Amino acid sequence: MRRIRVSNRPRSGRPRCTTQRQDRNLVRNHMNNRFLSASASSRHTRERNNQCISANTVRIRLSTSGLRALRPYIGPILTQRHRHQRTLWAQEHAAWDRIQWRSVVFSDESRFCIDHADGHVHVWRRSGERYQADCVREQTGGVEHL
Repeated sequence: MRRIRVSNRPRSGRPRCTTQRQDRNLVRNHMNNRFLSASASSRHTRERNNQCISANTVRIRLSTSGLRALRPYIGPILTQRHRHQRTLWAQEHAAWDRIQWRSVVFSDESRFCIDHADGHVHVWRRSGERYQADCVREQTGGVEHL
């Protein structure tokens, strides 16, 4: 006798347009290319499978697998040597008092664009992957690189 589960029961609403295999392929493609947009992924799916899916469907499938489209960390990709040098610098300056830190200038710049899209890209990543090398948008000499 076949056992009926909640997941097997008929449900209201639109039926799924993708199979589990296609969902896994979507996730794999976005894990290989973290900066791939959902609309580009839906176009590629249309070309590969001759099946029309929306960019919103791609976003839903990726979010159910734990991927979220977030702004990437923009900065240098740190090697082991870089991390070691930064740790040494922090240890040297850990004992500074307020008078010494007053001679240091900190700056924070924010960019606001009200009229149009600002061209910012998003990276598909899971929680805790912000500084992972393939989720970082590298910046060298003031110019960003993908």
